[in-house]
Amino acid sequence: MTDQQTAPAAEDAAPHPPAHWEADIIAADGGTVHLRPICPEDADGLTGLMDRSSDQTRYYRFFGPMKRLSDKDLHRFTHVDHTDRVAFVLLLGDQLIGVGRYDRYPDTSDAEVAFLIEDAHQGRGLGSVLLEHLAAAARERGITNFVAEVLAQNGRMVRVFLDAGYQPRRSYEDGVVHLTFPIAPTETSLAVAYEREQRSESRSIARLLTPRSVAVVGASNDEAKIGNLVLRNLLDYRFEGPVYPVNPGARHVRGVPAYATIEAIPDDVDLAVVAVPADEVAGVVEACRRKRVRGLVVISGGFGETGPEGREAERRLVAAARASGMRVVGPNCLGIVNTDPAIRLDASLAPQVPGRGRVGFFAQSGALGVALLERARSRNIGLSSFVSAGNRADVSGNDLLQYWATDPGTEVVLLHLESFGNPRKFARLARTVGRTKPVVAVKSGRHGGLTPGLAGTSVAVPEQSVAALFASAGVVRVETVAQMFEVGMLLAHQPLPAGDRVAVVGNSTALGVLVADAVLDQGLALAHEAPVDIGTAGSPEAFRAALQEAVDDDGVDSVVAVFLPPLVRTPPEEYGRALLEVAVTSRKPVAATFLSAEGLLPELTVPGDAGMPARGSVPSYSTPERAVIALARVSEYARWRRRPVGTVPDLPDVDVERGRSLVHGALAESAGGRQLTDAEVISLLGAYGVPLLGTRTATTADEAVAAAEAVGYPVVLKSTAPWLRHRTDLGGVRLDLADAAAVRAAFDAIPAGDPVIVQEMAAPGVATVVEVVDDPSFGALVSFGVGGVATELLGDRAYRTLPLTDLDAAELVRAPRAWPLLDGWRGSEPVDVAALEDLLLRVARLADDLPEVLGLTLSPVIVGPANPWHGGRSLVVAGAMVRVGPPTARVDPGPRRMRD
Repeated sequence: MTDQQTAPAAEDAAPHPPAHWEADIIAADGGTVHLRPICPEDADGLTGLMDRSSDQTRYYRFFGPMKRLSDKDLHRFTHVDHTDRVAFVLLLGDQLIGVGRYDRYPDTSDAEVAFLIEDAHQGRGLGSVLLEHLAAAARERGITNFVAEVLAQNGRMVRVFLDAGYQPRRSYEDGVVHLTFPIAPTETSLAVAYEREQRSESRSIARLLTPRSVAVVGASNDEAKIGNLVLRNLLDYRFEGPVYPVNPGARHVRGVPAYATIEAIPDDVDLAVVAVPADEVAGVVEACRRKRVRGLVVISGGFGETGPEGREAERRLVAAARASGMRVVGPNCLGIVNTDPAIRLDASLAPQVPGRGRVGFFAQSGALGVALLERARSRNIGLSSFVSAGNRADVSGNDLLQYWATDPGTEVVLLHLESFGNPRKFARLARTVGRTKPVVAVKSGRHGGLTPGLAGTSVAVPEQSVAALFASAGVVRVETVAQMFEVGMLLAHQPLPAGDRVAVVGNSTALGVLVADAVLDQGLALAHEAPVDIGTAGSPEAFRAALQEAVDDDGVDSVVAVFLPPLVRTPPEEYGRALLEVAVTSRKPVAATFLSAEGLLPELTVPGDAGMPARGSVPSYSTPERAVIALARVSEYARWRRRPVGTVPDLPDVDVERGRSLVHGALAESAGGRQLTDAEVISLLGAYGVPLLGTRTATTADEAVAAAEAVGYPVVLKSTAPWLRHRTDLGGVRLDLADAAAVRAAFDAIPAGDPVIVQEMAAPGVATVVEVVDDPSFGALVSFGVGGVATELLGDRAYRTLPLTDLDAAELVRAPRAWPLLDGWRGSEPVDVAALEDLLLRVARLADDLPEVLGLTLSPVIVGPANPWHGGRSLVVAGAMVRVGPPTARVDPGPRRMRD
């Protein structure tokens, strides 16, 4: 490829590039590199890159046998204007390993793009990442098309462009492939980016969980120190590779030869577990960089949890590790575990870890992690792998979701979360993973940390909405750690139910009735009018027969078995054997309360491969209610999984650029954000096709009359004073004004001092409320409720996360408890639900396109019957408020990057 010789030379004093152009990225092999705009100081690095590149690589790049760059070329390549000429470099530590650039053709929106990747780092997907970041930067600078010229024999670079998801036009002349393609994101290009992101992030976690060798930095013979405990756990768990203690003051630690530094280890080290004081960690990271360690588990505390100085030290730790190709678990974490018999990694502080199983477990808290692992072990819940993220400075729950999505040893995911690294990404990943593997989550801080509704409302996002948000993403939301394990146990060992009909079988009428009550309380249905009771003297054969009849019944979707010690002397194990024999061949889930014990009991467990309990093992719960609660959560998940995915409509009449220009203009006037004026709100909503009532603003009675005549009688007058807006009880709203005299009288009656809004009178209908709120945990939420007491007093709102599909919109309208008011309550005519769904999709699209919209309220939204009224519209928006500000949790996906 060749650079544009006609591009004007950049001035030495070039403008600074945007800060968001700098990023840490994960290569296709799971290693990390740093990407940033080129600068004049990169001249030596670029020269070194040329020197280390092969003759073929330089020939492919410059179409000739160029050995070195001339001083003129070196100056031109490293001095860019970050507008028409943009270049990004890739760094591993201090070494420049790749460069990509574009040069705009003069007076056009086209630019030529070119890359140079060091031979040792080719095949790591770095060219694809550079292309994504260059395309994103080019779009910001008004460039619409990239042009590339590639030698025909350079097949690898041709594939970079062809496989990127764009639609290039190709031509061939004199041994050169000429490619031209638009760089606007497409569904295909985003899908390609997401797929590559999944592979790279999954491999980065695999590098941590499947090391061939482990060093414990800070290993000690002092049993009171954590370095001693970590080393002991690694050795006792019989890690399959070599373990290297690192301690400058000991020749042996726990009988294993020790090394003074990690660099003194003669062989390669894949994983370093760091257990030294916080002020020594930075030096350890630098030594690991020189040793080319692949990943770090930082057990040490004293970082972000201690305050601002600790957070800054933590930031430097992660930046240094990522720049050197390493991911970091922690700091201040419990550690990691991989129970795979081929790995056997216990790099944690846990005294004991659960056995081999099919559950992947992520816990954010280090201190709580020990208790959580003990809880799993006591219930005989086997794990495939476990990660405690601690301060979650780098590796997060999102990374583990990427790994477990394709890990064949993991079938169920358990998450203990305190916060989300990237809420939007979490929702996307959870939806994807949940289609094939259940994701069960318990989130602490359920009653704190939620942002009140914005855009002038004072309604906080209630707790029940958070559960709905998890459900919309397919996450099995539970309230307690105990429930997390109880649900995970059922998912790991029993099939999903095909419906909600539950049969109850047992030897106790009292217990059976408790189960039946719990089934109905949890929203499930009883398959039979009464529980099947074999009696306290019933035999194992009778128990087996009743259970078999239940699982064979086409009217049954799941079975709850309850068992108390029999009055006869038959050993309980025989009843357990009968239960297991039925469950192991059943295609319906079976849960039990067996002798009031918890977990997978040995007599109810089928031995599986590698010693783990197999599918068909029966989970036992300490009480019938807990068994039913677990079954209800699993049934809810099964319903979600049967639900079609839905699509996000295109909405071709939406004018995104008009909306973006208006919002950015408002932010330019007030960098901290502000509430939009009524005129701005009307313009913004108009750009997204939101049907508004005819509206004018007036400051005098004469202007009010003129406005009323313009929009047409009857009209409504509304005060713009915040304390009076929408308050009919305080006289701030005057309805059904039929003529000029009524308008003048209403104007005089409204407290003076603020302009009034003159609006056409809406025809009768049901008042509803649509909002967008910005929650720090989940990002943007779209809410819907019926207006009046149901919404304002009882908090009867439903919520969904972005993006909103057509099926999400349909469910959102029907989710509030007041839904019957819209569906023909007491003989009234049903409203135009399709119009409501369309409005929700438009509002969601606005929030998705414009993350600067921090809050939006449409109230009231008047919706009537589907037959046209009021000018052919069955739905109109009578009031709206919008607040804009710098984006918070909602960020554009953009090119692939590691996010804090």
